[in-house]
Amino acid sequence: MNDLHVAARRCLEATDPADKVRLSFETWAALQAGTLAADAASPAPVPIGPPGRPALPRLVPARELAQRGLGTDVGRAALVHAIAHIEFNAIDLAWDAIYRFRGKPDAYYVDWASCANDEARHFSMLSARLAELGHAYGDFDAHNGLWEMAEKTAHSDTARMALVPRVLEARGLDVTPGMMERLRRQGDDRTVAILEVILREEVAHVAAGTRWFHWCCARDGIEPEATFAQLLADYMNGSLRGPFNLDARRDAGFSETELAWLQTLG
Repeated sequence: MNDLHVAARRCLEATDPADKVRLSFETWAALQAGTLAADAASPAPVPIGPPGRPALPRLVPARELAQRGLGTDVGRAALVHAIAHIEFNAIDLAWDAIYRFRGKPDAYYVDWASCANDEARHFSMLSARLAELGHAYGDFDAHNGLWEMAEKTAHSDTARMALVPRVLEARGLDVTPGMMERLRRQGDDRTVAILEVILREEVAHVAAGTRWFHWCCARDGIEPEATFAQLLADYMNGSLRGPFNLDARRDAGFSETELAWLQTLG
């Protein structure tokens, strides 16, 4: 039987987006078929570094990204590109969660391989939409915030589960409904339909983060709500702000206490 950790690293190292998507689909299918499994004897993970990426998009600080309105074709294309970039990074984030963190229950690896498969499909949908708008992935600048957090949390599965799915990816739950409404006003129902799929499926991804964050806390004998608040303070430096999609976050496993606390953040 082949080693899932090795397969996950192969997905991570793929530089061509089409190859990364194909390998993600194939790896998920093999795991479902029972021909892949996490091997306890797998070599230890190498220190985290940049994953495989194409030469473009150019990565710049978020503050340097051009701001474009949705009233133009190029503005809508830039928005679709930004979301596609998030989904492309999310493929790597899911595979790194499998590659880097060992000795977990089988359900952990199934959850994150399923997420990687979903993210690859999301990226494919958005890439096709970009082509309809006359553009391709790499045509606009992007930022590296998601992967920077992966690097900061590479030493701790608890921090990774708290801060990537439950903070950075959960922001998609908060902001996507507003984006969809603005796109509807522009008559862009094609993009709205894609975002509806992504929003629905991202709830399950954030829920996986909640589930395994709680598992890590139970393993270590620490209280999850206090730990989550402390990790936010340690890593996010007060940068998390509302408004929050309370219904979606509730569906993703946030407690009422957490939701009430989040709303005090501004």
